[in-house]
Amino acid sequence: MDWYSNPSSSSTADWNAQNINDVKRKLITANHILHQQDVVDAYGHISVRCPGAPDRYLMCGYMAPGLVTSPDDLIEYWIKDSSPVSPDAKKGYSERFIHGEMFKKFPAVNCVVHSHAEAVLPYVTSGVPLMPVFHMAGFLGHDVPVFDIGTVYSAGEQQDLLVRDSRLGSALASKFVTGEAETPSPEHSVVLMRRHGYTTHGKDIETAVYRAIYTKVNAGVQTNAMLLRSAMPSTMQSKFELEPLTDDMCQGCIKMNEGTQDKPWKLWAAEVEKSSLYINRG
Repeated sequence: MDWYSNPSSSSTADWNAQNINDVKRKLITANHILHQQDVVDAYGHISVRCPGAPDRYLMCGYMAPGLVTSPDDLIEYWIKDSSPVSPDAKKGYSERFIHGEMFKKFPAVNCVVHSHAEAVLPYVTSGVPLMPVFHMAGFLGHDVPVFDIGTVYSAGEQQDLLVRDSRLGSALASKFVTGEAETPSPEHSVVLMRRHGYTTHGKDIETAVYRAIYTKVNAGVQTNAMLLRSAMPSTMQSKFELEPLTDDMCQGCIKMNEGTQDKPWKLWAAEVEKSSLYINRG
C-alpha cells in the first residue's frame, strides 16, 4: 500500500503539550494565510484554545487579520462567557461568541475559523446545497448544515446577523451536531450561516485553516460545474449529473487530506513570510 493510501496524521498529537508562544506565532501566521488565500478580508477571524489552559482562548483584537503582527495584538478570553481575561483588554470582535461557544460545547475543538469568503456566499442565500465535489473537500461530508440566525432572534433584537452573544453562539454551535447528545467532537466540519458566511473548526490550527480554504475552493468548483452544466444544450443535460463524493469517498479523502495537510501549510506559511504586507513578531 502506498503512503498516500494510508498516511499518518500530520497534526499535533497533544495540543496541551505545545508552547504557548509557538501557538501565538502560528496563530498570527494563520491570520495572514487566511487573508492571503481570500478566506478573510478586513472581516472574519480565527481563534485557538490556549494550550494548558483549556478554559481560555485566544484571538486577535479589533483589526483586520492581515494586519496582526505581534502577540500584543491578541486577546485572551474566558470560554465560559467570552469575557476578556484582562480587565484592561483592548477592543475585540463582537462575534467572538462564535468561537467561545464552539470551544465550550466541543472539548476536542482547538481552533475555529469564521469567514465570509465570496465564493461561498451564493450557498448561504440561494438554497442550493454545498456539496463536496472534489477530493480535497471530503471533510464537507454529504450534508452541510445551514444555521439561520433569523429563526433565533427575540422580538426587538437588532437583526444585523452578527453572532454577538452567548445565546446566538450556542445556537450556531448546536448545528454542528444532530440531536441533543453531548459529544466532545462536532459531527460536521462546516456550518453555513444563512445570509452571512460559514464557520469551521479543527483539532489544531492546520486542520481548521485547511478546511476554511478548501471550503472556499470547493464552492468555486461547484459553482463553475453548475454553470457549465446549465450552458449545455437541454438535450445533453439529461445525460450528465452533478456528482458529489460518496460517503465512502468522503471518509477516504478525510484520511488522506488530514495526513498531508502539513504540505500546503508549509507552502502557505512561506508565501506570507515572503510578502512585505505580513509582519510576524511572534
